[in-house]
Amino acid sequence: MLALLDELEWVDHFVTQNYDGDWSVLPLRGPAGATHPILMSYSDPGCKNFSNTPFLELLNYIPKVLEWFQCSLMSVRLMRLTPGSKIKTHVDHDLSAEMGMARIHVPITTNNKVIFTLNGQTVPLQEGECWYLRLSDPHSVDNDGSASRVHLVLDVEVNNWLNELLDSQ
Repeated sequence: MLALLDELEWVDHFVTQNYDGDWSVLPLRGPAGATHPILMSYSDPGCKNFSNTPFLELLNYIPKVLEWFQCSLMSVRLMRLTPGSKIKTHVDHDLSAEMGMARIHVPITTNNKVIFTLNGQTVPLQEGECWYLRLSDPHSVDNDGSASRVHLVLDVEVNNWLNELLDSQ
């Protein structure tokens, strides 16, 4: 799968003031009817109808991962931060379980020189793990390593299943 990811056409993240370097997106699920990759990757909080993109059909394993989540999937995308790139400190408003929408990160590839900071604390995101991060709080990422960091990023609607999962941790 990783070799296939290199062949696909990633799009630059559209909020350019939030990063230096190369931060790109491959939209897997987005607003229904969106046809441009940037519009497919936009996590519009007002959108109620989402659908899979043609990119998801190219990836055999990712749909199986998505089936595990027993909550409504809104926006789903792969996000890549190349070596030497930095996501500046920012907040993603309305992205907290308390507000009804959660962002889940599943690191696919990373390295020990990727520093993810949330509220001034380093969060050690490791490949294959699944993380809920309250991104309505200040966060940033630095990739000082020699390999790209790729995360599967899901915006999901909070329901009883997710609340019970979060409470059990």
